[in-house]
Amino acid sequence: MPKRNISYIEIPTRNSSESAKFYEGLFGWKTAATEGMDYVMWDAGEGPAGGFNPINAEFKAGDVSIYVNSDDIQADLEKAAALGGSIEHQKTEIPGFGWWGMFKDTSGNRIGLYHFTGA
Repeated sequence: MPKRNISYIEIPTRNSSESAKFYEGLFGWKTAATEGMDYVMWDAGEGPAGGFNPINAEFKAGDVSIYVNSDDIQADLEKAAALGGSIEHQKTEIPGFGWWGMFKDTSGNRIGLYHFTGA
């Protein structure tokens, strides 16, 4: 059975570079803008890494998303649905990084699944 650790956390932001500066100053996180996207990734050094995703109709301020490691995203999405959850995003490739998917649990919490393939 794979480790089911939380591997990634996304924090919605109005301005990704402003958030990067804030968290660099507050916690000393290392940040890097993603070329061609309005997205900044952060690395806390130990534990999960994450990113600042733009606030939009789907991801509102306060809608922090966690991603759990998965060796079989499709199977986990199907199992979540069978247990009473709902699939929010089908398995989708993140070119050069891996794959992700997302479901809502029985309380409506959005939980992501992530499989890293290397960059």
